Amino acid sequence: MSTTKVYVVYYSLYGHVDSMAREIQKGANSVEGVEATLWQVPETLPEKILEKMRAPAKADDVPEIRPEQLVEADGFLFGSPSRFGMMAAQVKAFFDATHELWATQALAGRPAGVFWSTGFHGGGQELTALTFITQLAHHGMIFVPLGYTFGSGMFEMNEVKGGSSYGAGTYAADGSRQPTKLELQQAFHQGKYVAEITKKLKKSSPQV
Repeated sequence: MSTTKVYVVYYSLYGHVDSMAREIQKGANSVEGVEATLWQVPETLPEKILEKMRAPAKADDVPEIRPEQLVEADGFLFGSPSRFGMMAAQVKAFFDATHELWATQALAGRPAGVFWSTGFHGGGQELTALTFITQLAHHGMIFVPLGYTFGSGMFEMNEVKGGSSYGAGTYAADGSRQPTKLELQQAFHQGKYVAEITKKLKKSSPQV
């Protein structure tokens, strides 16, 4: 049986999306026959600006990805912090650099899920996800929403929890809040869910 490759491609400034990405990778790798790999999109901010923003160093165990490498994957999970209710500029810049893949529709038919981090409730927990969908649509990729497959965890009202039917999410607040156990469980579930769908689609279609 051939290996199903899932790429978890993300940008993380303060580490919240990175934490979610690692849990998503674990979830995807829990599916037999699936190999999930973490990738970071390139940083666009100068080092001096990052220092002023007190951004920690990027994870040194996760390589940067080039647009042309996307064709190697059977499915994706894209992650980003929210910037004024949208994906971060770094992620948008990465998608902007995929023009050649778009021109040939090289990614058409491949499934993709999305995940994110926002500061507070009004920061774009759902709108950030929607800004991803426009990118996926132009590439002909298949958006895989989380729906309500996380079960009772989707209806939790006794604690603050990010995420929605679009995908897994977390709240960073002033930056000090880290993803909770429940948010990480949702991320794990999403990774597993998207990986299972990717595996099924690859099996049924030689184009995926």
